[in-house]
Amino acid sequence: MPRIQQLDAGVVNQIAAGEVIERPASVVKELLENSMDALATRVEVDVAQGGAELIRVVDDGEGIEPDDLLLAVTSHATSKIRSADDLFRVQTMGFRGEALASIASVSRFRVRSRTRQSETGIELEVNCGETGRPQSCGSPPGTLVEVSQLFSNTPVRRKFLRTAATEFGHISEQFSRIVLANPRLHAVLRHNGKTVYELPAADQLIDRIRLFFGEKMGDQFIWVESQIDDVRLWGYVAHPSQSKSTRKGQYLFLNGRWIQDRSLQHALGEAYRGLLMTGRFPIAVLFLEMPADQVDVNVHPTKAEVRFRDGQQLYRQLLSALRTKFLSMDLDSEMSFRKPAQPAPPPDPAEQRKLQLELVDWAKQQLTVQPPPPRGESLPPLPPPMDFAADRPQIANDIGNAPTSVIPSPSAADSDAGQSFAPAATFTGSGDQSPVGEAGENPGPLQAGQYRAMQIHDCYLVVETTEGITLIDQHALHERVMYEHLRHRVLEGAVESQRMLVPETVDVSPGEAALLIEHREVLAELGFEVEEFGKGTVLLSAYPAILQRADYPRLVRDVAERLDSPEKNPSRRDILDSLLHMMACKAAVKSGDRLAAEEIESLLEQRHLIDDAHHCPHGRPTALNLSRAELDRQFGRLG
Repeated sequence: MPRIQQLDAGVVNQIAAGEVIERPASVVKELLENSMDALATRVEVDVAQGGAELIRVVDDGEGIEPDDLLLAVTSHATSKIRSADDLFRVQTMGFRGEALASIASVSRFRVRSRTRQSETGIELEVNCGETGRPQSCGSPPGTLVEVSQLFSNTPVRRKFLRTAATEFGHISEQFSRIVLANPRLHAVLRHNGKTVYELPAADQLIDRIRLFFGEKMGDQFIWVESQIDDVRLWGYVAHPSQSKSTRKGQYLFLNGRWIQDRSLQHALGEAYRGLLMTGRFPIAVLFLEMPADQVDVNVHPTKAEVRFRDGQQLYRQLLSALRTKFLSMDLDSEMSFRKPAQPAPPPDPAEQRKLQLELVDWAKQQLTVQPPPPRGESLPPLPPPMDFAADRPQIANDIGNAPTSVIPSPSAADSDAGQSFAPAATFTGSGDQSPVGEAGENPGPLQAGQYRAMQIHDCYLVVETTEGITLIDQHALHERVMYEHLRHRVLEGAVESQRMLVPETVDVSPGEAALLIEHREVLAELGFEVEEFGKGTVLLSAYPAILQRADYPRLVRDVAERLDSPEKNPSRRDILDSLLHMMACKAAVKSGDRLAAEEIESLLEQRHLIDDAHHCPHGRPTALNLSRAELDRQFGRLG
């Protein structure tokens, strides 16, 4: 067995860097937190190639004393604490003294700083752990830190970095957390020389929120405040009409530090229980303020997780504050939660006209005239499923979409709203429809290959078969049918795309925009065409023809959220399958949709044409079977 040896400082720092510096976003986080601790009022972040090639952070903070510069890149050297007891009183973002030493050990590192009391600045370079000599230099007050060739001396770590767009998405997320927690900070973020964020200092948190989420959505935020003893909870939560498909819209800060806490996230979800659809998550920007001795922030390498002295009390406080707020409001009214505001100035007609002309010119250049695919075209072995949504009345959008024909709804959809079931109909296995049974008429016993079906509660189908009855979840079954249809189309390269006459702009975060552009070819296979259109905006010019009535901006945002998978590096197949699941769910008939007899017939016939009709793509069962023998047993007809 090898002898025990003391590791040298370089190896120790590289091991520490593995815990603290996971990716370029970790570097940005540590440097921005140092700027906050230095009381900076302006910070500029420049990134190249997702941070793998260059990260530069410049602030106007207090700076570093010349005699302290060497200590700044030494492990466990810090100005934040003096003893172990200080860990329970610390108010700064950083305190361990590991960040700069860890970063400098795995990159080409340069720091230049000057205090306001000094006439000149001082500069120090560290090349993958090899520290040079400090030198005097000219510098404005504040600090500049430049990190280049990250993980250049640890090629295995560098190989595991994802694409530049993905890594920049993580950087953008870390940047967002810092600037949301510090609205009075003037912050700038650039990527490859292009300005992504230019955020002037804001007096109010809601002003900073509007810059991130947009003016329209900013009006949908609700103020929440609660104080119990020394614990204050305050911030904004989004109206239940606004939600995300992941928890990425939940920002929780403890004494100014962004944290993750499953208990508080669960409390947030419980407060919205019954207000959001399944699979949707609330959006919130919430702040907790409490004495430092009531929380331990030293339990996670990146300080993202903390341990509360009384976590149950915090859970109850958050849940109670939100539920009390919601109960005091009329959530059905759009105006009930909006703060009074000054009337917006009328838009400039010239600017509006200019934007319209630009979009129309762009559309003319991109639009390729192609004959529409014939209706009813099928792709063996699975015929295209009936587009239930398209058969219902809809108003054509003469700006964003090509006009579509309006087919009158079946009479069943116009029947008494109180009726909870649709009339029964008899179908043959070959698809020939028998006359719909009238009230009181006995259609006689079923023959082989026939079935009778009816809809109940606008959610389930009750199907009579020769063996008994089958209860079908209409959404789950149609979702499986749509998934199989889309999958066959993708495999055949035959996904039909509907081009918009005028492209539609979709506001997303810069990180999400980068992901959408990065996966543009994958999206094209699904029928989406997106292009970059300024910072935080993409242009949607085409969408899958099967999604005739979808909320396209929301769908694109959901796609971006689905693409952002921090747990692993998804393959092209994983991405396609994940998006197919989502699109099938969006396109499928929903619970609460009244189906006509021909729609029920189409759905039940397609059930027999797919390989796995027993479960929806998410794993839920599509049907429950009750045999005639089981029915007789339940009603005491046996013996």
